[in-house]
Amino acid sequence: MTFENILEEIGGFGPFQITFMVLLFVPRMVLPCHFLLNNFIAASPPHRCDISTLGGGGLFRNLTREQRLTVGLPVREDGAPKSCEMFTEPQFQLLANSSDAGNLSTVQCRSGWVYDNSTFTSTIATEVRLFVFTLCVTNISILNLLPTRTCRYGRKNTLLASYVMSIVFGFASAFANSYIVFAVLRFLTGFGLTGIIANVVVIGELTKLMVGSLSWSVGNMLLAGLAYLINDWRTLTMVVTAPLGFAVLTWWIPESARWLLAHGKVEKAQFYLEKCAKFNKRPKVSSNVLLETLSDTEKQDKSYTYLHLIKTPKMRRLTLLTGIVFGVALTYYAISLNIGGFGLNIYLTHFIYAAIEVPAKLVIYFCLDIFGRKKCQAGTLLLTGISIVVNIFIPRDLWHVRVVVAVLGKGLSESAFTTVFLYTTELYPTVVRQNGMGYSNFMSRLGVTVAPLVLLLVDVWSVLPQIIICTVAIGSGLAALLLPETLNVRLPETIEDVEKTRSIKKKVYGHNNINTCTIKPSECFRIAFFK
Repeated sequence: MTFENILEEIGGFGPFQITFMVLLFVPRMVLPCHFLLNNFIAASPPHRCDISTLGGGGLFRNLTREQRLTVGLPVREDGAPKSCEMFTEPQFQLLANSSDAGNLSTVQCRSGWVYDNSTFTSTIATEVRLFVFTLCVTNISILNLLPTRTCRYGRKNTLLASYVMSIVFGFASAFANSYIVFAVLRFLTGFGLTGIIANVVVIGELTKLMVGSLSWSVGNMLLAGLAYLINDWRTLTMVVTAPLGFAVLTWWIPESARWLLAHGKVEKAQFYLEKCAKFNKRPKVSSNVLLETLSDTEKQDKSYTYLHLIKTPKMRRLTLLTGIVFGVALTYYAISLNIGGFGLNIYLTHFIYAAIEVPAKLVIYFCLDIFGRKKCQAGTLLLTGISIVVNIFIPRDLWHVRVVVAVLGKGLSESAFTTVFLYTTELYPTVVRQNGMGYSNFMSRLGVTVAPLVLLLVDVWSVLPQIIICTVAIGSGLAALLLPETLNVRLPETIEDVEKTRSIKKKVYGHNNINTCTIKPSECFRIAFFK
């Protein structure tokens, strides 16, 4: 019997797990609000050079506002003033003939910028003059390059410290008045958020329901609504951080039973498991002797390191391919961060992008047992890439068609991201599964780091970011085709099992050994509701 069988013995998904789900829903929901917060707090609204100090004497000061803009600023093809250029001196002749502006000398803004505050009261760009995607990298990628496990001090203690750190530095960042201060505070906030990611999932190992995954989508949709109602970036930052105060109150939840067994604390693990069984009105768990055996097994698994992922030929191949498949993270975040240019305001685009995740999760949930993991993973990635390619060739005038294709691609990328966690979990053998998932998470977070940098390449060539994103998606999909199918196949327990051909079919779904059957799709949502 394995630890997963123990969980089924104490009630599977019962009242105790439902209570857990409700208590952990809030911190899960806060995560996308912080991950994608830069879509709003770092937005750069329409702006132009400040020409209030432009020379020209009393004649310039006597002009109307529209006339000052005409003689002081060059215009784009659409007739709007250029954002970062101004004339070296007032060009009064343009009041009579504006067609002569093409050959006039211009310079970069001399006295700063004037921003359009009709959409945002204030953003980081307007107050601190920060470069938008630099902050994206600081906020998203740095917090994702941290270790995924904190085993020394226990999950509960680490989770509490993560809550407190996220609250303190999250609120403090709302009062930053310089680039350095803001970047440092967001960096430290990232530490706390990473701790929440790493530990809420593990502590919540008794919770098995896809609702856990939907909390990400709910938080994502909520962010769009909050950003629409709150136009000041400082207030918005505080509002999305505040719910973690409620999360601190849930600290009384029990420690991870698996962690307790891995550290030899069998009696405490049995206490929490029996508490869960009693809450679910189920018989007491298996004997202390069995838990002692499981504890020894968990300790033995800890002796494996990341080096075991590359020591043998097939493990090296598996590690390489799963790392490539996790390029889906770059695709997902690049699409999520690119919410402009579709003819809709950014709030509606962000909300639609978040809402499409719900049906995407539901559909993939049922497809996994119909078409298999391999086909679902490769198919969703390839279709994501194709959607991006199609959008490159759709004229910008057909913005409604572009929106439909973009939303379809976003939904497919979400399905691919949801699948990859379940699929990878089944591919790695039991003894190095934690190490394998740690490596996969790192590759995922590396993609998150690169995503905002890829979007910056729009200044080099307008379609270059889309070309890179679709190439990564298609490349990841092709790599998935080289992986073995895990549906209805005996899952590996040791590295030796991977080195041998795995073709033993399961006879009954739900065999008494979790390693001889496919992990249930609902387990995917327990493992992978965080991006």
